[in-house]
Amino acid sequence: MSLLPYALARPVLFGMDPETAHERTLDALARLQGTPLTCLYGERRVADPVTVAGLRFPNRVGLAAGLDKNARCIDGLAAMGFGFVEVGTVTPLGQPGNPKPRMFRLPARQALINRLGFNNDGLEAFVAHVQRARFRHQSGDTPMLLGLNIGKNAATPIEQATSDYLTCLDGVYPHADYVTVNISSPNTKNLRSLQSDEALDALLGAVMERREQLAQRHAKQSPVFLKIAPDLDEAQIGVIAATLKRYGCRADGSASQQLGVIATNTTLSRDAVQGLPHAEETGGLSGAPVLAASNQVIRALRTQLGSGFPIIGVGGVLSGADAVSKREAGADLVQIYTGLIYRGPALVREAAKALQAHGR
Repeated sequence: MSLLPYALARPVLFGMDPETAHERTLDALARLQGTPLTCLYGERRVADPVTVAGLRFPNRVGLAAGLDKNARCIDGLAAMGFGFVEVGTVTPLGQPGNPKPRMFRLPARQALINRLGFNNDGLEAFVAHVQRARFRHQSGDTPMLLGLNIGKNAATPIEQATSDYLTCLDGVYPHADYVTVNISSPNTKNLRSLQSDEALDALLGAVMERREQLAQRHAKQSPVFLKIAPDLDEAQIGVIAATLKRYGCRADGSASQQLGVIATNTTLSRDAVQGLPHAEETGGLSGAPVLAASNQVIRALRTQLGSGFPIIGVGGVLSGADAVSKREAGADLVQIYTGLIYRGPALVREAAKALQAHGR
């Protein structure tokens, strides 16, 4: 258990502008990681190992991408007890993202709205930070796993997006346990159009072909996960599922474990937060209001993809019961992000313990 209860730190952080609080927290994690002071926020990892997509995860709870875009705090985040941590989204070139202010809290609904826009320092700096992380040497027999999340630069025309994804895939593949292809952020113009039939087929075909080349070159099998939006109707989910099966299943129809899906990113819907301060801000809504929509997408994917296809569920996990609802919907693994901001590191252990008990 951490020595500094998050309940003491949260009022201070929530008294700041959300992005300022975010950056100061990351700065503190970067300074404290690898030192004895990690005991101030660290949580003992729950041992609940599971194999998904050919990878051995020490437990089913991970951190979603977006919190540590530049991979500065991998070791600090590892100390919170996650079974896996996903960092990024990284783009080939550094970019500032959208104008500030671009993060907003909705405490009445335990939610956030952000329109950050893939702000990051670029691929070279990102990989350098990943290479400096020491977590693999400090985690015993079943080390925490690392996902690296890739995207396109805002200035890259959508017709040339595949080039950006392949550039990032080349850079991160040697260092990733898995790679996430983010085509669902609402904060990069036209990005979600890559979820459509022909665009997705072209992108995923190119990515999986390059993944096979990289697997042979580096003698390691790192699966690819596709991150999709919650704002999809039944027909759109059907198109995505069919494309995933085309590239992620063997000839006999069984999952190859080289491809999975992360459901879901943030939502554009404001139905659950109407009338609240900041509710009409542009951007993606995350937190408690996304739970039901995310779970609905997970259920639809599991129905269409079958029992063996790897699914990571994310969106609205603020308790152990929420984490279990993801498993009941069909997810193999669960990620949190906004819940960490509202609940602190204790949520990681609570969720992992709940999932451990659910699996017995």
